[in-house]
Amino acid sequence: MSKTFIIEAVMLAVHGQLMLPGQPVTYIIPYTSIQELYELQSGSEPIMLEEEDDGFVKQMIGELIAFFEEAFNKKKIEKALSMPWRKSPPLPINENVTLLVVFAIDNEAYGEQFDPIETELILTSIKEQGALLTDQLDFIERIIQAEIPVQAFDVADFEFAVEDDNQV
Repeated sequence: MSKTFIIEAVMLAVHGQLMLPGQPVTYIIPYTSIQELYELQSGSEPIMLEEEDDGFVKQMIGELIAFFEEAFNKKKIEKALSMPWRKSPPLPINENVTLLVVFAIDNEAYGEQFDPIETELILTSIKEQGALLTDQLDFIERIIQAEIPVQAFDVADFEFAVEDDNQV
């Protein structure tokens, strides 16, 4: 059975190990985080500290954008955009990784504690009963402090999260 994680699209470019899990994984990605890829690719701000790493991540972002823009995938994503909280049909990456794009809506449920994409990640996690996967420890800390009923994992704990039988 596939494990489900809620994640930002950029995490797939930054953390290559997420594309090579030991067992089937489904990543649910809010559409707005795909839009953010375009900003990150064209922006002058570095994404990574090391110039070589930054160039590689921007290349991976370009590959992800190309994947999402492929005619068949684009058509699937557009289906999700027809109604709030609708998910795209599965977008398989490889034999163990499938993406679903969700047209999440930030309803300001968590006020000023979280930015709009964080709010969409939280709401998607609640709605889809999937664990959040992030590399932002402060985001996980704020979720815990706000007592939001979602399970969240640091990307560094990805292998544990995939094997965790107690996952939501």
